[in-house]
Amino acid sequence: MTAGRAGRTVRPAALVLAVALDELLGEPPTRWHPVVAMGALLRRAERHVPAAPPGRALAAGGAAWSAGAVLSGASGVLLDRATARLPWPGAVLLQGTVLWTLLSGRLLRDEVAAVEEALAGSAAAGRHRVARLVSRDTAALDASQVRQAALGSLSENLCDSVVAPALAHAVGGLGAAAAYRFVNTADAMWGYRSPRFRHAGRVAARADDVANLVPARLSGLLLVGADPARLRRLPREAALTPSPNGGWPMAALALRLGVRLAKPGVYELHAVGREPGPADTRQALRLFRRATAATVLLLVVGGLLGRGRPGAAA
Repeated sequence: MTAGRAGRTVRPAALVLAVALDELLGEPPTRWHPVVAMGALLRRAERHVPAAPPGRALAAGGAAWSAGAVLSGASGVLLDRATARLPWPGAVLLQGTVLWTLLSGRLLRDEVAAVEEALAGSAAAGRHRVARLVSRDTAALDASQVRQAALGSLSENLCDSVVAPALAHAVGGLGAAAAYRFVNTADAMWGYRSPRFRHAGRVAARADDVANLVPARLSGLLLVGADPARLRRLPREAALTPSPNGGWPMAALALRLGVRLAKPGVYELHAVGREPGPADTRQALRLFRRATAATVLLLVVGGLLGRGRPGAAA
């Protein structure tokens, strides 16, 4: 294999390694976890970002967000440059290991499975466990609502934890993947319309909307399957949520399983569907793994074909 051709296969091979490491090992140690470091950076920045007045909060929040995004992306770019100086096996090992730390598919599946296990004991245990996954108040949820919350989080985070960082890496290497995870982390911490971040978190929220436009729709298509009726209904159901992106994978899972997924007072997806049961959680976890495998296949094949074109960048 020539040096140029070897270079063109590093990203696809690194993605395969990263997903394999995530499947086998789950999350990396906290002290080496870049997403944990991003969260710590955002918490420190909060001390210098006011909640009001609106103009000052927006400017300070936007500046802090921009600094974090640049720092995260630049760190990834430096690792990409280090990769380029290594022989093929070392390049794949370094890039795949770093990309692994930016994925969270295994953790998400384990958390959703733990919610189902807790529900087998009691609704109260399920409420306590699902609070680790969702931002909504879980105190009044019944067993069905707990399961719906877990399934909604599973589907929405297929995009955030697997599809979007993998797609960013395929397009722009570790720099783009790291920048995406910062964008997503900042939205999770600052993007809610609370009094504290109504203005200070606006840039974080809008940036996440833009970053997920394509990955969310791809996630929805991967989950909904090839049934023409479901495909026709997907855009209409997705539009029922306040988020421009989150509704796509959530509606896709609801349609695929034939269940109703609702957040009281906010949205109701596939309203004519039945209440989800334990078997639906098991099926949803299988669909998540299949969608992950399909993402890898699409990006590996697309990467190899794209880099094989005359004039394609090495």
